[in-house]
Amino acid sequence: MENQLENITAALEHAGCGRQAAQKAFILLEAGMEEDLIHHLRLCRCEKMDDLHRVQKQIDCLDGLIRQMKKKDR
Repeated sequence: MENQLENITAALEHAGCGRQAAQKAFILLEAGMEEDLIHHLRLCRCEKMDDLHRVQKQIDCLDGLIRQMKKKDR
């Protein structure tokens, strides 16, 4: 279990989920609450997907500006 805990903690940190998320995962795993751990991991994933969509909208906006500037140059 120690190795599994290290793997989950490292993965959460690598994914940018933060220390608080890693600590909660640690508590849930140690308590044997695997279903709750899976739910927690899914919530962390949803947060990252929200971040991805927010950044994608920003990139789309920049792409639009680039297209506008290219049209202006013609």
